[in-house]
Amino acid sequence: MKYILFSLLLSLSLNANDKTRDYSSSEDCKDCHTQIYNEFSGSMHTHSTPQKDPIHKAVWDRHPQNLKANRYGCGKCHTPTADNLNDMKTKGKKAPPMMDNATHQAGISCAYCHRIEGIELHKKSNTNIMADKEKNFFGTRTTHIDSPYHGITTEGNTHIKNGNVCIGCHSHKRNKHGLNVCSTNIDNEMDGSNCVSCHMPKVKGTVSIMNETPTHTYHGFAGAHSDSDMLTQYVDITMKKDNSKFIVNINNKISHALLLHPLRTAVLKVSVTRGQYIQKMKDEIFVRVIGHNGKPAMPWVASTTLRDTMIQGKENRTIHYDYKLKKGDKVDIVLGWYLVNPKALKELGLENEDVATKFTEFKKESFSF
Repeated sequence: MKYILFSLLLSLSLNANDKTRDYSSSEDCKDCHTQIYNEFSGSMHTHSTPQKDPIHKAVWDRHPQNLKANRYGCGKCHTPTADNLNDMKTKGKKAPPMMDNATHQAGISCAYCHRIEGIELHKKSNTNIMADKEKNFFGTRTTHIDSPYHGITTEGNTHIKNGNVCIGCHSHKRNKHGLNVCSTNIDNEMDGSNCVSCHMPKVKGTVSIMNETPTHTYHGFAGAHSDSDMLTQYVDITMKKDNSKFIVNINNKISHALLLHPLRTAVLKVSVTRGQYIQKMKDEIFVRVIGHNGKPAMPWVASTTLRDTMIQGKENRTIHYDYKLKKGDKVDIVLGWYLVNPKALKELGLENEDVATKFTEFKKESFSF
C-alpha cells in the first residue's frame, strides 16, 4: 500500500508540468506570424536537440544517461513537448531522443513557451508549470485582435512581461554534487532589464499578417550562438594611456556573467599598430573551468570550480598592458568567444566542427593617440 501511494505521488509530481502533451506545432504559426517564425526557425530553441546541435550531441554522447540508462533527462528543457517526456525524466524508463519523432525534434516550440503559466523554484533546477487549455497562449501586447486560430491572454500572467518566463530552464542547474553548473541569476533578481528585453528586443516588422504592427519581439533569441550584435550595448570597452603602460577596461553591465556555460571561453585580443608594424599583445582569457579531484571534468562529474576568470555580472574588469604607447599609435581591441574551450575540442571530438572552433567577434573598439 505504501509503495502504491508513493508511486501515485511520484506520478503526480512528474506530471506537475505536463498537464497535457498536446502542443500545437510551430509550423502552425508560420502562415500568420511569418517573420517571427523565420526568426525562431533559425534559433537555438529550434536546434536544441542532439541531432541538431553538434555541441550538445558531443556532450550527450558521453553522458551516463545515454551510455547506461538510455534516457534523455535533458528533455525537460531541450525537448519539453516530447510525447514521452515523463519517461525521459523517470529512472528505469528507456526514452532516448529520436530523430524520427516530431515531438522530440520540435525543440522548445512556440506553443510551449507561450503556455507557461508559472515557475516552480527548486534548488536543483526550476520547473515550468503549463496551462491546461490548448491553443490558448500568453502574450504581452496590451491591444490585440481576436484570433480565429487560438486564444490570447495578456492579463494575469506576469512571467512573460517581467522576463521570468525563461527562468524555468535558464536560471540554474545543480548536479549531484550540488555544484551549480550553469547559472544565469540564481536569485532571479531583475533590475529594469530582463531576459526578454535583452535577448528578445523589439525589432522592425509586424507581429502577424492579421494584426499589422511596426515592431515585434525578436524570436531569434540573441546570444552566444547568434545575433550577439544585439547585445553589444550591454558591454562597454574603454582604455587609457598611463606612462609606460596602457589599461583596457571591460564593463559588463548585465546581471549575469558574460558567458554562462562552462564550455565557453571568452578572449580579449589587443594589438597596437605603429606605422607599418603591428604588435599583438598576449590574449587575455576569461573562462570558468569545473572539475573533480583537481582535474577538469564533465558537468555531471564536476564537484567544484577549479578556475574562474570569467567576467561576472555588473563587473568592471581592468587589464593592464606593459607597453608604452606613442603619438600616432592605434590600439585595436576585440572581445569575443569560442563556444567550446579550445582545450576541450579533442576530448569532445569537435576539432572539425565549425560551430565549435569558430571565434565569434562580439565587440570591437579602436583608439588612436
